[in-house]
Amino acid sequence: MSTPHQVPRPPDPVRDRWRAPMRLALDEARLAVRGGDVPVGAVVLSPDGTTVLAAGHNEREATGDPTAHAEVLALRRAAARLGEWRLSGCTLVVTLEPCTMCAGALVQSRVERVVYGARDEKAGATGSVWDVVRDRRLNHRPEVIEGVLADDCAALLTDFFRTR
Repeated sequence: MSTPHQVPRPPDPVRDRWRAPMRLALDEARLAVRGGDVPVGAVVLSPDGTTVLAAGHNEREATGDPTAHAEVLALRRAAARLGEWRLSGCTLVVTLEPCTMCAGALVQSRVERVVYGARDEKAGATGSVWDVVRDRRLNHRPEVIEGVLADDCAALLTDFFRTR
């Protein structure tokens, strides 16, 4: 129910399609908190969008690995499952806009699209601070869909940092 100051948002079929997978990514993000990590979660979907090939959440604190971002872990696991580094046609759904490292991994893995929830105004590399994935000089440029369950994704991060 909306308050008198809020205007109800019309249905958005593009974003609505990705709500269920984003809820799975949010579940992954909550697992990161147990290891003391920033709550970011990601899932890689099959080309038809119906099967979760892999999932991951931030594990930098848990593993001491600076590259253990949710996106990188999910991409590695999906590639291992498929036996192929090219994730052509696949979609990565992630709760926070990817950083430059993760954006580079998305380009290198040839994912078809990246869907994210909350923008990262400090380190985002898919449109907010940089736009690595849509750089015309690159040979592969995934589609970007932003803002799926953005409020839920942002709230999880805000709550985490409020307790720190």
